[in-house]
Amino acid sequence: MAENISPKTIIKPENLVHKRSSVLTDNTMHYCPGCGHGTAHNVLAEVIEEMDIQQDTIGVTPVGCSVLMYNYMNLDMQEAAHGRAPALATAIKRLLPEKYVFTYQGDGDLAAIGTAETIHSCNRGENILIIFINNGIYGMTGGQMAPTTLEGMKSSTSPYGRDKQMMGNPLKMTDIVATLPGTYYVTRQSVHKPANVRKTKKAIRKAFEYQKLNKGTCFIEIVSNCPSGWKMTPVESNKWMEENMFPFYPLGDFKVPEDK
Repeated sequence: MAENISPKTIIKPENLVHKRSSVLTDNTMHYCPGCGHGTAHNVLAEVIEEMDIQQDTIGVTPVGCSVLMYNYMNLDMQEAAHGRAPALATAIKRLLPEKYVFTYQGDGDLAAIGTAETIHSCNRGENILIIFINNGIYGMTGGQMAPTTLEGMKSSTSPYGRDKQMMGNPLKMTDIVATLPGTYYVTRQSVHKPANVRKTKKAIRKAFEYQKLNKGTCFIEIVSNCPSGWKMTPVESNKWMEENMFPFYPLGDFKVPEDK
């Protein structure tokens, strides 16, 4: 049947399924095939475009896979030292309170070298959005064990699997920040299926809308895969994530404003 479809029918606006957001640049992303970063970037860009806040949004990315985010987003962007994105975002928001400010950080950055910055920014209730990509591994630097690496999960620095007696338990940052009085909205989502992508997009929009209320920190964890670091195909990594990551890092809201 496809050969009988007119080209004019395909390009009609009412038949358009997806359109590249104007907030994204034309640069080719460096992320590995199947990685969740590209999808997370896309939904973030879509929200910013749909809210018409492109000129009023400032993003902060530190060291890690997201370090080149400024190449892909047509936004004002700042690069922070490793783990220091919440501190830089705090300064930007305090100096420019009318702007929408977000950080975009991986688990090796946010939950390791940046643990203190994350905890204290959330505890102070800084009026920023923290987007936390958790793939349970250091993706950019060689696949080392991260604070969020699961027990028994293999990495380049835990080739026999994470041993909690020696290496400690995986760190649940979202659970921790949800207990802090300074956080206003805390949720954990994913981008591995269309339905989950829609939930993540909705969460990001809520977080930006809440930022206008000046009620505290919004924190969104996105549990993602790392096909390269996990030594799997994209399909295998998504299946492994569902079977292993989600039971330990269950998806859903942790803290929702009572006065929403």
